[in-house]
Amino acid sequence: MDTQFPFDADDVLAASDRAQFLKLKKNLDPLMDVVNMPYNLACDQFGAVTFSLRRNRLVKRSKNFRWIGSVHEYLEVYGPVLNSDICVTHKDMGKDDSNRNLTIYEKRLSKGEDFSPRDLYYYANELNDHKFNERAIEFYQKFLKTGQGWVEDNLATCGKLASCFQELGQKDKELEYILKSFEYANPRAEFCCRLGYYFLGSEKYEQGVFWYKMATQLEMPINSWGPKNDACWTWLPHLQLCVCYDRLGKHQLSYEHNEIARKYRPEDTQVLYNKKYLEGVLGIGVSEKK
Repeated sequence: MDTQFPFDADDVLAASDRAQFLKLKKNLDPLMDVVNMPYNLACDQFGAVTFSLRRNRLVKRSKNFRWIGSVHEYLEVYGPVLNSDICVTHKDMGKDDSNRNLTIYEKRLSKGEDFSPRDLYYYANELNDHKFNERAIEFYQKFLKTGQGWVEDNLATCGKLASCFQELGQKDKELEYILKSFEYANPRAEFCCRLGYYFLGSEKYEQGVFWYKMATQLEMPINSWGPKNDACWTWLPHLQLCVCYDRLGKHQLSYEHNEIARKYRPEDTQVLYNKKYLEGVLGIGVSEKK
């Protein structure tokens, strides 16, 4: 089957993914018009994926799918789609012109062009990336007001608005947009962790515990196409529960959640520090040392 594989110069396939990709190409059902794949955008110091989403990657050439948009183009696809586990990984190569996309949008805006909801969203992202918080807020809010955004972009916008208001010290607005995410979908671990952090920062540790525990109890959406912070679905809420329970004087619970976090991040210095500190508080290992 004649296919295309849109692939940026700073994207790679790891060895295991290359092997799976070749196998997929060889055995791909000819009825499939599109294959989408996870796109890993960031990893931590241990190599674990911290931020990912899904993109259409392998497409049937005969369908002549069109690219849409002047910036952050996307393929307008239709037909049968295969959800693959083969990952494309983004490598930061240090782009020469980090202002390119912002400049394109600014020129379009100066010409009086109408922005689609998608344009509003990605222009706001560029403003946010360049730390123009007030302008980013303006266009994120315009995007949400259209009522035409993709649900995953709506959720991402709520998170970005919460972050902008957090940086501006406007805690009431930060909380407003964390909670607004619940209008678009059931609670996601990312927003439960945001609420946990909000209450932790306000020294309301019981509320912090509630939302971090909620994050540990949620099931990750299957084949979600939107941005995903893997830490919020794995180790982060446990590490933060360790902090909350310690502040509440519940050191055994604090220790237990730190141990869960340690299963995910056995070499994390913060986790190891917590382990040593809590073992001292609980007297773990004291009898063996005597």
